[in-house]
Amino acid sequence: METIRVSANGLDFEVDQAGSGEKFALLLHGFPESKYSWRAQLPVFAERGYTAWAPNLRGYGLTTRPQGRSNYTLDHLADDVAGLIDAARARGITGPVTLVAHDWGGAIAWAFALRGLRPLEKFIILNMPHPVLFFQGLRRFAQLRRSWYMFFFQIPWLPEFALSRDGAAAIGQIFVGHARNKGNFPPDVLAEYQRNALRPGALTGMLNYYRANIRLPRPGGTRMPPVPKLTVPTLMIWGEADAALGKELTVGTEALVPGITIRYLPGVSHWVQQDAPQTVNAMIAAFLDGRPVPEAADLVHTGEADAPPPR
Repeated sequence: METIRVSANGLDFEVDQAGSGEKFALLLHGFPESKYSWRAQLPVFAERGYTAWAPNLRGYGLTTRPQGRSNYTLDHLADDVAGLIDAARARGITGPVTLVAHDWGGAIAWAFALRGLRPLEKFIILNMPHPVLFFQGLRRFAQLRRSWYMFFFQIPWLPEFALSRDGAAAIGQIFVGHARNKGNFPPDVLAEYQRNALRPGALTGMLNYYRANIRLPRPGGTRMPPVPKLTVPTLMIWGEADAALGKELTVGTEALVPGITIRYLPGVSHWVQQDAPQTVNAMIAAFLDGRPVPEAADLVHTGEADAPPPR
Protein backbone atom coordinates (compact mmCIF):
# COMPACT_ATOMS: atom_id res chain seq x y z
CA MET A 1 0.00 0.00 0.00
CA GLU A 2 1.21 3.50 -0.79
CA THR A 3 -0.12 7.04 -0.61
CA ILE A 4 -0.23 8.91 -3.92
CA ARG A 5 -1.46 12.28 -5.21
CA VAL A 6 -4.20 12.34 -7.83
CA SER A 7 -5.46 15.41 -9.71
CA ALA A 8 -9.18 15.15 -10.44
CA ASN A 9 -12.06 17.58 -11.00
CA GLY A 10 -9.76 20.54 -10.35
CA LEU A 11 -8.65 19.23 -6.93
CA ASP A 12 -5.59 17.44 -5.59
CA PHE A 13 -6.55 14.22 -3.78
CA GLU A 14 -4.52 12.33 -1.19
CA VAL A 15 -5.14 8.65 -2.02
CA ASP A 16 -4.17 5.33 -0.45
CA GLN A 17 -3.52 2.83 -3.26
CA ALA A 18 -3.30 -0.95 -3.05
CA GLY A 19 -2.78 -3.41 -5.89
CA SER A 20 -1.86 -2.85 -9.51
CA GLY A 21 -4.47 -4.72 -11.55
CA GLU A 22 -6.54 -3.43 -14.47
CA LYS A 23 -9.82 -3.58 -12.55
CA PHE A 24 -10.52 -0.46 -10.49
CA ALA A 25 -12.10 -0.10 -7.04
CA LEU A 26 -12.84 3.29 -5.51
CA LEU A 27 -13.60 3.37 -1.77
CA LEU A 28 -15.31 6.45 -0.30
CA HIS A 29 -15.18 7.17 3.44
CA GLY A 30 -17.65 8.90 5.72
CA PHE A 31 -17.73 11.50 8.51
CA PRO A 32 -15.58 12.01 10.55
CA GLU A 33 -13.40 9.33 9.01
CA SER A 34 -10.75 9.39 6.28
CA LYS A 35 -9.13 7.08 3.77
CA TYR A 36 -7.68 5.29 6.80
CA SER A 37 -11.10 3.73 7.50
CA TRP A 38 -10.58 1.32 4.55
CA ARG A 39 -7.21 -0.03 5.74
CA ALA A 40 -8.62 -3.54 6.28
CA GLN A 41 -10.53 -3.68 2.97
CA LEU A 42 -7.95 -2.45 0.45
CA PRO A 43 -6.00 -5.76 0.49
CA VAL A 44 -9.19 -7.68 -0.38
CA PHE A 45 -9.35 -5.83 -3.69
CA ALA A 46 -5.61 -5.98 -4.36
CA GLU A 47 -5.67 -9.76 -3.93
CA ARG A 48 -8.36 -9.99 -6.63
CA GLY A 49 -6.58 -8.09 -9.35
CA TYR A 50 -7.81 -4.59 -8.62
CA THR A 51 -6.06 -1.30 -8.31
CA ALA A 52 -7.91 0.07 -5.29
CA TRP A 53 -7.99 3.74 -4.33
CA ALA A 54 -9.20 5.11 -1.00
CA PRO A 55 -9.08 8.91 -1.31
CA ASN A 56 -9.44 11.52 1.36
CA LEU A 57 -12.54 13.28 0.07
CA ARG A 58 -12.55 17.03 -0.57
CA GLY A 59 -12.01 18.92 2.67
CA TYR A 60 -10.39 15.94 4.43
CA GLY A 61 -6.73 15.30 5.29
CA LEU A 62 -4.31 16.71 2.72
CA THR A 63 -6.86 16.73 -0.10
CA THR A 64 -7.78 20.19 -1.42
CA ARG A 65 -10.10 22.05 0.95
CA PRO A 66 -12.32 24.45 -1.06
CA GLN A 67 -13.73 27.40 0.85
CA GLY A 68 -17.48 27.93 1.20
CA ARG A 69 -20.30 25.47 1.75
CA SER A 70 -21.51 25.79 -1.86
CA ASN A 71 -18.41 23.82 -2.90
CA TYR A 72 -19.67 20.77 -0.98
CA THR A 73 -22.99 20.07 -2.68
CA LEU A 74 -23.67 16.56 -3.91
CA ASP A 75 -23.22 17.71 -7.50
CA HIS A 76 -19.60 18.67 -6.77
CA LEU A 77 -18.99 15.55 -4.69
CA ALA A 78 -20.36 13.21 -7.35
CA ASP A 79 -18.25 14.99 -9.97
CA ASP A 80 -15.21 14.23 -7.79
CA VAL A 81 -15.99 10.52 -8.14
CA ALA A 82 -16.25 10.85 -11.92
CA GLY A 83 -12.99 12.79 -11.95
CA LEU A 84 -11.18 10.13 -9.92
CA ILE A 85 -12.37 7.39 -12.28
CA ASP A 86 -11.19 9.47 -15.25
CA ALA A 87 -7.83 9.98 -13.53
CA ALA A 88 -7.48 6.22 -13.05
CA ARG A 89 -8.20 5.71 -16.76
CA ALA A 90 -5.53 8.27 -17.62
CA ARG A 91 -3.07 6.19 -15.56
CA GLY A 92 -3.84 3.06 -17.57
CA ILE A 93 -6.30 1.43 -15.15
CA THR A 94 -8.81 0.51 -17.81
CA GLY A 95 -10.84 -2.36 -16.35
CA PRO A 96 -14.37 -2.33 -14.91
CA VAL A 97 -15.14 -0.14 -11.90
CA THR A 98 -16.44 -1.20 -8.48
CA LEU A 99 -17.62 1.63 -6.23
CA VAL A 100 -17.54 1.03 -2.46
CA ALA A 101 -18.83 3.53 0.06
CA HIS A 102 -19.84 4.12 3.67
CA ASP A 103 -21.79 6.88 5.47
CA TRP A 104 -21.27 10.24 3.66
CA GLY A 105 -19.24 8.43 1.05
CA GLY A 106 -22.36 6.35 0.58
CA ALA A 107 -24.55 9.40 0.01
CA ILE A 108 -22.11 10.54 -2.66
CA ALA A 109 -21.97 7.07 -4.19
CA TRP A 110 -25.78 6.77 -4.38
CA ALA A 111 -25.93 10.15 -6.15
CA PHE A 112 -23.17 9.12 -8.55
CA ALA A 113 -24.64 5.70 -9.33
CA LEU A 114 -28.24 6.88 -9.75
CA ARG A 115 -27.13 9.62 -12.14
CA GLY A 116 -25.10 7.13 -14.17
CA LEU A 117 -22.12 9.50 -14.39
CA ARG A 118 -19.74 6.63 -15.25
CA PRO A 119 -20.38 2.90 -15.85
CA LEU A 120 -20.09 0.64 -12.81
CA GLU A 121 -19.62 -3.11 -12.76
CA LYS A 122 -20.48 -3.51 -9.06
CA PHE A 123 -21.65 -1.31 -6.20
CA ILE A 124 -21.04 -1.99 -2.48
CA ILE A 125 -22.76 0.25 0.07
CA LEU A 126 -22.28 0.14 3.85
CA ASN A 127 -24.66 1.73 6.36
CA MET A 128 -26.12 4.39 4.10
CA PRO A 129 -29.68 3.92 2.85
CA HIS A 130 -31.02 4.68 -0.58
CA PRO A 131 -31.71 8.46 -0.75
CA VAL A 132 -35.45 7.97 -1.26
CA LEU A 133 -35.68 5.91 1.92
CA PHE A 134 -33.45 8.30 3.85
CA PHE A 135 -35.61 11.25 2.78
CA GLN A 136 -38.72 9.39 3.87
CA GLY A 137 -37.08 8.41 7.14
CA LEU A 138 -36.37 12.02 8.04
CA ARG A 139 -40.12 12.59 8.13
CA ARG A 140 -40.43 10.16 11.04
CA PHE A 141 -39.68 11.12 14.63
CA ALA A 142 -37.52 8.07 15.38
CA GLN A 143 -35.04 8.92 12.64
CA LEU A 144 -35.18 12.67 13.31
CA ARG A 145 -34.20 11.94 16.90
CA ARG A 146 -31.24 9.86 15.74
CA SER A 147 -30.24 12.60 13.29
CA TRP A 148 -30.24 15.51 15.76
CA TYR A 149 -26.53 16.12 15.16
CA MET A 150 -27.11 16.94 11.48
CA PHE A 151 -29.13 19.97 12.48
CA PHE A 152 -26.69 20.97 15.22
CA PHE A 153 -24.01 21.00 12.52
CA GLN A 154 -25.91 23.76 10.69
CA ILE A 155 -24.94 26.27 13.42
CA PRO A 156 -21.93 28.46 12.52
CA TRP A 157 -18.60 27.88 14.40
CA LEU A 158 -20.10 26.16 17.49
CA PRO A 159 -19.79 22.59 16.14
CA GLU A 160 -16.17 23.28 15.15
CA PHE A 161 -15.46 24.50 18.67
CA ALA A 162 -17.15 21.52 20.32
CA LEU A 163 -15.46 18.92 18.12
CA SER A 164 -11.97 20.42 18.35
CA ARG A 165 -11.76 20.88 22.14
CA ASP A 166 -9.21 18.87 24.13
CA GLY A 167 -7.36 17.67 21.06
CA ALA A 168 -10.58 16.72 19.22
CA ALA A 169 -11.55 14.33 22.03
CA ALA A 170 -15.15 14.38 20.77
CA ILE A 171 -14.03 12.96 17.43
CA GLY A 172 -12.54 9.96 19.20
CA GLN A 173 -15.68 9.53 21.28
CA ILE A 174 -17.84 9.45 18.15
CA PHE A 175 -16.08 6.20 17.23
CA VAL A 176 -15.36 4.40 20.46
CA GLY A 177 -18.63 5.46 22.12
CA HIS A 178 -20.71 3.36 19.72
CA ALA A 179 -18.29 0.68 18.53
CA ARG A 180 -19.06 -3.00 19.13
CA ASN A 181 -15.43 -4.12 19.11
CA LYS A 182 -13.90 -1.22 21.00
CA GLY A 183 -10.53 -2.93 20.74
CA ASN A 184 -10.58 -2.05 17.03
CA PHE A 185 -10.40 1.62 18.00
CA PRO A 186 -7.25 1.87 20.13
CA PRO A 187 -5.64 5.25 20.88
CA ASP A 188 -3.47 5.22 17.75
CA VAL A 189 -6.53 4.73 15.49
CA LEU A 190 -8.46 7.50 17.24
CA ALA A 191 -5.40 9.75 17.04
CA GLU A 192 -5.37 9.39 13.24
CA TYR A 193 -8.90 10.77 12.97
CA GLN A 194 -8.31 13.43 15.61
CA ARG A 195 -5.15 14.62 13.88
CA ASN A 196 -6.98 14.98 10.57
CA ALA A 197 -9.85 16.89 12.19
CA LEU A 198 -7.42 19.36 13.80
CA ARG A 199 -5.81 20.42 10.51
CA PRO A 200 -6.53 24.10 9.83
CA GLY A 201 -9.98 24.43 8.27
CA ALA A 202 -10.61 20.67 8.23
CA LEU A 203 -13.62 20.58 10.53
CA THR A 204 -15.36 23.32 8.57
CA GLY A 205 -14.75 21.40 5.35
CA MET A 206 -16.07 18.20 6.92
CA LEU A 207 -19.16 19.91 8.35
CA ASN A 208 -19.89 21.61 5.05
CA TYR A 209 -21.13 18.25 3.76
CA TYR A 210 -24.05 18.66 6.17
CA ARG A 211 -24.43 22.39 5.71
CA ALA A 212 -24.59 22.21 1.93
CA ASN A 213 -26.93 19.22 1.62
CA ILE A 214 -29.08 18.58 4.69
CA ARG A 215 -32.32 20.44 5.29
CA LEU A 216 -35.21 19.47 7.56
CA PRO A 217 -38.12 18.30 5.36
CA ARG A 218 -41.27 20.39 5.80
CA PRO A 219 -44.67 18.68 5.91
CA GLY A 220 -46.23 19.24 2.53
CA GLY A 221 -42.98 20.76 1.25
CA THR A 222 -41.02 19.96 -1.88
CA ARG A 223 -40.97 16.25 -2.61
CA MET A 224 -38.06 14.29 -3.95
CA PRO A 225 -38.21 14.00 -7.74
CA PRO A 226 -38.58 10.55 -9.30
CA VAL A 227 -35.41 8.48 -8.95
CA PRO A 228 -34.51 5.77 -11.49
CA LYS A 229 -34.09 2.20 -10.37
CA LEU A 230 -30.47 1.14 -9.98
CA THR A 231 -29.68 -1.97 -12.01
CA VAL A 232 -25.97 -2.27 -11.15
CA PRO A 233 -25.25 -5.47 -9.14
CA THR A 234 -25.32 -4.15 -5.58
CA LEU A 235 -24.34 -5.44 -2.14
CA MET A 236 -25.57 -3.62 0.96
CA ILE A 237 -23.88 -4.44 4.28
CA TRP A 238 -25.60 -3.04 7.35
CA GLY A 239 -24.49 -2.99 10.99
CA GLU A 240 -27.75 -3.29 12.92
CA ALA A 241 -26.52 -1.44 16.03
CA ASP A 242 -26.23 1.84 14.12
CA ALA A 243 -26.98 4.72 16.50
CA ALA A 244 -27.39 7.22 13.64
CA LEU A 245 -29.34 5.32 10.96
CA GLY A 246 -32.10 2.88 11.81
CA LYS A 247 -32.33 -0.53 10.15
CA GLU A 248 -35.85 0.37 9.06
CA LEU A 249 -34.31 2.72 6.49
CA THR A 250 -33.32 -0.37 4.49
CA VAL A 251 -36.92 -1.63 4.17
CA GLY A 252 -38.02 -1.20 0.57
CA THR A 253 -34.54 -1.09 -0.93
CA GLU A 254 -35.28 -4.14 -3.08
CA ALA A 255 -37.98 -2.23 -4.96
CA LEU A 256 -35.52 0.57 -5.78
CA VAL A 257 -32.50 -1.65 -6.52
CA PRO A 258 -33.79 -4.86 -8.13
CA GLY A 259 -31.65 -7.86 -7.31
CA ILE A 260 -29.77 -6.19 -4.46
CA THR A 261 -28.12 -8.45 -1.89
CA ILE A 262 -28.54 -7.18 1.70
CA ARG A 263 -26.60 -8.61 4.62
CA TYR A 264 -27.20 -7.53 8.20
CA LEU A 265 -24.60 -7.71 10.97
CA PRO A 266 -26.37 -8.03 14.34
CA GLY A 267 -24.81 -6.02 17.14
CA VAL A 268 -22.38 -4.20 14.83
CA SER A 269 -22.23 -0.41 14.88
CA HIS A 270 -22.38 2.26 12.18
CA TRP A 271 -18.59 1.90 11.79
CA VAL A 272 -19.24 -1.47 10.23
CA GLN A 273 -16.08 -2.08 8.16
CA GLN A 274 -13.86 -1.13 11.10
CA ASP A 275 -16.04 -2.70 13.80
CA ALA A 276 -16.29 -6.10 12.07
CA PRO A 277 -13.59 -6.11 9.37
CA GLN A 278 -13.24 -9.88 9.03
CA THR A 279 -17.00 -10.36 8.55
CA VAL A 280 -17.28 -7.46 6.11
CA ASN A 281 -14.25 -8.64 4.14
CA ALA A 282 -15.67 -12.16 3.77
CA MET A 283 -18.90 -10.73 2.38
CA ILE A 284 -17.11 -8.38 0.00
CA ALA A 285 -14.80 -11.15 -1.21
CA ALA A 286 -17.74 -13.44 -2.01
CA PHE A 287 -19.53 -10.66 -3.89
CA LEU A 288 -16.44 -9.80 -5.94
CA ASP A 289 -15.82 -13.47 -6.70
CA GLY A 290 -19.38 -14.04 -7.88
CA ARG A 291 -20.12 -16.45 -5.03
CA PRO A 292 -23.26 -16.33 -2.85
CA VAL A 293 -22.70 -13.74 -0.15
CA PRO A 294 -22.80 -15.50 3.24
CA GLU A 295 -25.03 -14.38 6.07
CA ALA A 296 -23.33 -13.19 9.24
CA ALA A 297 -24.46 -16.32 11.10
CA ASP A 298 -22.88 -18.56 8.44
CA LEU A 299 -19.54 -16.81 8.92
CA VAL A 300 -19.73 -17.41 12.67
CA HIS A 301 -20.12 -21.13 12.04
CA THR A 302 -17.19 -21.26 9.60
CA GLY A 303 -14.93 -19.15 11.82
CA GLU A 304 -14.72 -16.30 9.27
CA ALA A 305 -16.58 -13.79 11.44
CA ASP A 306 -15.03 -11.38 13.90
CA ALA A 307 -14.71 -12.60 17.45
CA PRO A 308 -17.54 -11.41 19.72
CA PRO A 309 -16.70 -8.34 21.80
CA PRO A 310 -15.66 -8.85 25.42
CA ARG A 311 -18.50 -8.58 27.91
